[in-house]
Amino acid sequence: MNHHVVLNRPLLTPPFMVLGAFGATAIVLLLVRFFTGMGTVTNLNGGYAWGIWVVYDIVVGTAFACGGYALAVAVYVFNKGQYHPLVRPALLTSLLGYALGAAGAFIDMGRYWNFYHIFMPSQVNAHAVMLEVALCVFSYVLVLSIEFLPTVLEKFKAQALQQKLSRLLFFFIALGILLPTMHQSSLGSFLIAMGWKVHPLWQTMEMQPLLAILTAFTMGFSAVIFEASMGAVGFKRKPETPMLVGLGKIIVGLTVAFLVLRFVTLTVTGKLGLIFAFDLASFMFLLETAMFVYPVVILSSPTRRANGKKLFYAALCMMLAGALYRFDAFLITFNPGAGYSYFPALPEILITVGMVSLEVMAYLVIVTQFPVLAREEH
Repeated sequence: MNHHVVLNRPLLTPPFMVLGAFGATAIVLLLVRFFTGMGTVTNLNGGYAWGIWVVYDIVVGTAFACGGYALAVAVYVFNKGQYHPLVRPALLTSLLGYALGAAGAFIDMGRYWNFYHIFMPSQVNAHAVMLEVALCVFSYVLVLSIEFLPTVLEKFKAQALQQKLSRLLFFFIALGILLPTMHQSSLGSFLIAMGWKVHPLWQTMEMQPLLAILTAFTMGFSAVIFEASMGAVGFKRKPETPMLVGLGKIIVGLTVAFLVLRFVTLTVTGKLGLIFAFDLASFMFLLETAMFVYPVVILSSPTRRANGKKLFYAALCMMLAGALYRFDAFLITFNPGAGYSYFPALPEILITVGMVSLEVMAYLVIVTQFPVLAREEH
């Protein structure tokens, strides 16, 4: 029996058309960017070599897209087979999110026509953290495409190819766990490499890679809950709350580990007092900490965790907390030195919104054409 179904819903709805308008706006602005240079559409400068595009598309967006990675670890490493019905939608979200991250890196590349140099050993800096992230993201998009291929083969009833691919899929699942672990930890290494430019409250040096991985997991599991909850409401499907409750418990453990590790590190390094400096950095630190604590309080209670609405709000808050943590470290409290300032230009914001809109549109198109969502009885 086929355990997945094609979503039988109309596609050209008013929200879809609004998303299309934002996407079209982004495409027009991107044409301006590629033909006239980044200076005409961005506020980037010598101190801020990257802005909202890189920080959202790569640093934050790939963490939102870690649902497939997080579920793969839960299902295939820890043998939590009860979450298997969530894997296909999470894989699709991860594929689209990482494709957006790769596109964002290309868009933000000053001399984008030289992008192929990252694949040429004679042209690369083998010691660069950025190279490792670029190669891992590119490789992971390919791996996610192969992992999602059974859904496409199922659509076209190519059973013979499905069976052959299933014998090799374990290898790509293993790669799909290794690659995000590498590049998410490398995003933490970015902060180490930037040294004094990163505010001391976010500059935890050796702990950065581990903190980056922990937030990737919490944001990934939270994104799975967010997506499943929104899908149940938007597509008028039976809520998957009983299945999602277990993910809430996992999020609590990971978030507590993150908070304990972070505060112990700040205490040992003598930076804890900076929390009470009552400047922008201390305010942002307290805000993001409160946003991490709220889901822990909600999800620690079995009764509240079993409430679909509270579970959704806790997951949404966790996603925003992880996003704020990364925005604070990479952009909001980032200090490149005297004389530099940055706030995204309107075209930068519109391109980001438009790219996310195109990602959502692609998700809607694919779930209405391919068997992505599990049958409600599963």
